[in-house]
Amino acid sequence: MMEAISKRREENHRIQKRAATISVVVGVLLLLTKTLAWTITGSSAVLSDAAESIINVAASIFAFASIRLAAEPPDENHPYGHGKIEYFSAGFEGGLIVLAAVAILVVGIKGLLHPPDLRSLGLGTMLVALAGAANGLLGFWLIAVGRRSGSSAIEADGKHLVTDLVTSAGVVVGLLLVKMTGWPILDPVLAILLGVNILFAGWRIVRTSAGRLMDEADEGLLQRIVDSLNRIRQPGDLRPHHLRARWQGQKLYIDLHIFLPRWWTLTRVHDRVDELEAGLARELDMDLEAIIHADPCRKQHCRFCALENCPVRGAPQSSDEPWSLTDIASTGIHPDFGD
Repeated sequence: MMEAISKRREENHRIQKRAATISVVVGVLLLLTKTLAWTITGSSAVLSDAAESIINVAASIFAFASIRLAAEPPDENHPYGHGKIEYFSAGFEGGLIVLAAVAILVVGIKGLLHPPDLRSLGLGTMLVALAGAANGLLGFWLIAVGRRSGSSAIEADGKHLVTDLVTSAGVVVGLLLVKMTGWPILDPVLAILLGVNILFAGWRIVRTSAGRLMDEADEGLLQRIVDSLNRIRQPGDLRPHHLRARWQGQKLYIDLHIFLPRWWTLTRVHDRVDELEAGLARELDMDLEAIIHADPCRKQHCRFCALENCPVRGAPQSSDEPWSLTDIASTGIHPDFGD
């Protein structure tokens, strides 16, 4: 089981490096295309789109570097590995998007004060449309790769490119409207609207990255862990509590407490803890490390215990409810289980 997970992790790293390399190469080509379109048209909106592509390239290079570092194994200075660099990379990319949005807003406002002298809108529109379509295809592919391989940096890069697709689409529509109406003022107005849209997109990426860096609780993940615990539950396993989980790159770290029979030997308790960790890895089908603290059962636990031939049982089992997220993830102890 662990060997299969290790092989999958290595394959994910290989896929991520390839995706990051493709992102950088394509990003440079699209930047050159949009810069050519701006040179041809003199459009503020096209300049805004090209400015965002500069951010794309810088962010892709940073994502490529972070993925290579995240693949490094744990060492003495980084016992949990280097995986969190990917969240920093995603946050960095979100911050760059915000900066790009501010720059685009500045360009748009200047365009309102001094409307640009637009030219060759047909050719420029075609170049932006082609670059935008390529950005969109690459972006959706990167999002799929990032989610499949567990890379926040790759996924953030993909979301950025999809945002760029929306920007390019807006630019194309705007240029067509300018060409049809003959109103050049529409160009800077469009640049401002695009800047606002990009600003919110960048903020969402920064917010997600900050949540991962601060180990923000993921209720969906915790519920999956609770469901897995219910499936691998055996007689003698009493209610877990103080469940916490956090991501370190592609690896999941879980820690929890669980009551086990107080008359079990240390060896038996150790074996059961190992079984629980292996069961969680199997049920969740992911690379994880679980730190499980065993607490000795008490007399009030007897009514929850299904263990047969217990030498210290004080009451028959009268309750067999599934474990719930509310009780297990609580930082306090369930009142029926004592402190």
